[in-house]
Amino acid sequence: MGRGDLTNAEWDRLESFLSRGGVRGGRWSDHRRVINGVLYRVRTGVQWRDLPERFGPWETVYKRHRRWSADGTWAMLLSKVQAAEDAAGQIDWDVSVDSTAVRAHQHAAGARKAPPAVVVQKGAVRGTNPADPVAETGRPAGGGGQIGECLGRSRGGFTTKIHLAAEGRCRPLALVLTPGHYGDGPQLERVLAQVSVPRTGVRRPRTRPDHVLADKAYTSRSNRRYLRRRGIRHTIPERLDQQKHRRNRGSRGGRPTGFDSEHYKKRNTVERAINRLKGFRAVATRYEKRAYTYLGTVTLAALLIWLRT
Repeated sequence: MGRGDLTNAEWDRLESFLSRGGVRGGRWSDHRRVINGVLYRVRTGVQWRDLPERFGPWETVYKRHRRWSADGTWAMLLSKVQAAEDAAGQIDWDVSVDSTAVRAHQHAAGARKAPPAVVVQKGAVRGTNPADPVAETGRPAGGGGQIGECLGRSRGGFTTKIHLAAEGRCRPLALVLTPGHYGDGPQLERVLAQVSVPRTGVRRPRTRPDHVLADKAYTSRSNRRYLRRRGIRHTIPERLDQQKHRRNRGSRGGRPTGFDSEHYKKRNTVERAINRLKGFRAVATRYEKRAYTYLGTVTLAALLIWLRT
């Protein structure tokens, strides 16, 4: 076993969820070896062709990663691990929300127009229109282009933005991709909509955190109304210009928003979760042309964080 490979205990947690049958009625090549190959690439950021020979043909590793990113296998494994942790009472449901910009390599540009999406995946990538089906699938539903592949120009250059919700033990609960110039606040509902942890028996998945913490980028009235409508307590500071506008309106401005400065200190959990994700070089720099493949890379990194925390 090489450095960074799945341990026996980690493999035992995943093996039962993976099918042995491959495409056209054949059998998959060794799942564990292929997953270790994908992990090696996610951890080091090397080109697929430069994978060590011990992982087998690089084409096999690359195609498996691309297929599992598209059909939601990585997301399914993450959900299974989260469900096991929740059943054991190991999830802290004080959830923090934030985003991070990821610099895109020049090779990430130039993707051809994508075919219509045929599969649905937990996790979302977003195109030019909020109503575009790309917001509900793991692959862009046509359109192509930089926006459709979650690539945009921001102060950091050619970037993609990862929006995430992290539980109290610094582990990602939900992931959403947008182009790098998209704002944080409008994505709060979409990020929290991706929080869905299955529970044992016939009960519905858990989708509502006990508490949500976020910075001033999420302090809009629409976000606060959304959280109140779902019955979610929240700690979000109010911007100075909003405070001034409220005071200028007098009694019509409403009451000040509640803010617990001591509880707000716990928001650093999402910052630490981002640091863990960016410890994987293929997450810290985006090399993939397709947004759904990069989402699969980020999801696999999150899965490893859950297995090893």
